[in-house]
Amino acid sequence: MNPIDLIVTVCAVLSPTICEETHLVFSSDISLRQCSMGAPPYIAKWVGEHPKWQAVRWRCEYPRHDRADAAVAKSG
Repeated sequence: MNPIDLIVTVCAVLSPTICEETHLVFSSDISLRQCSMGAPPYIAKWVGEHPKWQAVRWRCEYPRHDRADAAVAKSG
């Protein structure tokens, strides 16, 4: 199984201009397209657990290890 990253852009319900990305990482053997099409139930669960936020868009990516490497490089 490979990790797949569901990246959801969420905005505050009371301040819709305040937005951020949240990452939900899964282990699965599905394609990025299958991830995107199957995402709504996972997004609904997340929003149900975080009622001050609303999901406005999402995408799926394979996790990039260079993000962690770049953070380490900047701090070092």
